Amino acid sequence: MKYLLNTLLLLLPFFGTHTLQAAPAQAMGYLPKYGPDFAHFDYVNPDAPKRGEIVLSSVGSFDSLNPFTLKGMAAEGLNPLLFETLMTPSLDEPFSQYGLLAEDSLLAEDGLSVTFRLNPEARFNDGSAVTAADVQFSFDTLKSEAAHPHYRIYWADIERAVVVDSRTVRFEFARVNPELHMIAGQIPVFSRAWVGEAAFSGLAERAPIASGPYLIASYDLGKNIVYRRNPDYWAAELNSRRGMFNFERVIYKYYRDFTVALEAFKAGEFDFNHEYNSKSWARDYNGAVFDSGAILREELPHQNNQGIQGFAFNLRRPLFQDQRVRQALALAFDFEWSNRQLFYDQYRRCYSYFSNSDLAATGLPQGDELALLEPWRKDLPLSLFTQEWHPPSTQPPATLRANLRHAAQLLREADWKLKGDTLINTAGEPFAFEVILAQKGFERILAPFARNLKKLGVEVSYRTVDRALYQQRLDSFDFDMVVTSFGQSQSPGNELRGMFHSSAAVQEGSQNIIGIRSPVVDAMIDKVIYAPNRQSLVTAVRALDRVLLAGDYLIPHWYIGTHRVAYRDRFGIPQQRPLYYTPVGWLLQSWWAKGE
Repeated sequence: MKYLLNTLLLLLPFFGTHTLQAAPAQAMGYLPKYGPDFAHFDYVNPDAPKRGEIVLSSVGSFDSLNPFTLKGMAAEGLNPLLFETLMTPSLDEPFSQYGLLAEDSLLAEDGLSVTFRLNPEARFNDGSAVTAADVQFSFDTLKSEAAHPHYRIYWADIERAVVVDSRTVRFEFARVNPELHMIAGQIPVFSRAWVGEAAFSGLAERAPIASGPYLIASYDLGKNIVYRRNPDYWAAELNSRRGMFNFERVIYKYYRDFTVALEAFKAGEFDFNHEYNSKSWARDYNGAVFDSGAILREELPHQNNQGIQGFAFNLRRPLFQDQRVRQALALAFDFEWSNRQLFYDQYRRCYSYFSNSDLAATGLPQGDELALLEPWRKDLPLSLFTQEWHPPSTQPPATLRANLRHAAQLLREADWKLKGDTLINTAGEPFAFEVILAQKGFERILAPFARNLKKLGVEVSYRTVDRALYQQRLDSFDFDMVVTSFGQSQSPGNELRGMFHSSAAVQEGSQNIIGIRSPVVDAMIDKVIYAPNRQSLVTAVRALDRVLLAGDYLIPHWYIGTHRVAYRDRFGIPQQRPLYYTPVGWLLQSWWAKGE
């Protein structure tokens, strides 16, 4: 949710003549790149023409136009095409925000509140003004039981929103938290009239009344949704919006699975594809449309914190509560073989919950980091203090055979014994579990892993399910193991509560799908959230990283330092790329249609 770092707030005063120039406002731990008179972000073309359309794809289905509830599957594109926030991030800084709906902001001297002054030009798509009462209503609704629980967790320390006057709203905090004034600026704002007297979860087919650059032109539930650019968009010439959202129409088409979608892309049904499958990237992006240059393929470098991906255990299942069992299963995954035989050597192994960043723990804990961990020594494995953590490997001199022997020993220590070819516990129950998948392409990755586990007497079944059912089962924690990822920002903070804190483990719909309930993890998360400066934050994140890795909560996968994309040669692209971005997010913000 953040593009994110720690705390410095630059302000424009709440007085003076009004212009359509947003305040530089907020940055964490450094001076913002763009001053108060900046004309546009560097990764956009301020003269980009507004014309044409782009057709994008999504896999699965949708049944709702409300992206803020646990109920249903929301249509692609609603954020950011329709909904806007008080501040908007810069994609070429770790964590800076510039004025959007709010023209300026003021952090109280005691750090216990932040006040935003709304831009008087801000309008919803029905022509009505965006008011402080709408901001308060949006916040109250999103923190209520009617909305997705993620918001209650993320904004837990924001106690209330107070309307000061029609254009001024104050957010009051339960305690001092160095990034609260910034994440308050990320609150999506919608009109009170959109909800009216209806139940918030019942707005599945009511077009949102919001302030973004697009309107919903048409939709067919589960099949497609068409957005058209709002000709009266209030912020078209705002410096934090100039040169952005340049397509007259944005269309999302839905496909049954990724294989069908790729064939549709090559047949010309949509314009842009972000490829996640290494085999497809190596073998399927060829043929006449590529040879002719009609479709271009490119690997776009980025500096995103890659977080971690892996086979995640559901610790709510008794089967996985013994750490020795989790360690044994991890030893059966041969990443090096998979990278060589399946992935065309495109990946690096995830080595941290904050891979590809300076936040990853390395070496042994020392100095301030050790001081954070020392009070918890008795609750942590000795190895955390004495050995640098590495995922299991088959790089020589290590071998899969040796790893499996070690795994068998760990399983015996956990009271699992072989009976014939089947591993059983003291009650005579077989060791068996299921992995549910959202992508059929992962079945080829599960197959060799399952074969290795079979050698230990472990039975693994796996199947790909409909994405809506997959999400429903994740939300209700109804699974044994899944493939998941924990994406991270450049400056982690409050969102960590939703991913790893004990309080989120029992909250259906939270991102703590593993079910981690550790007082040490909770304590380290607090150290991150309340870090007084950037260096303290880095120290606390590295300590948290060590504790998570030492828990063996998932079997680490892999990451890549580029975005693999293919697109039709019909778009203009700014010369300068952002640093921290998703391909579709940058495309929607900054690309434009070439002239015929």
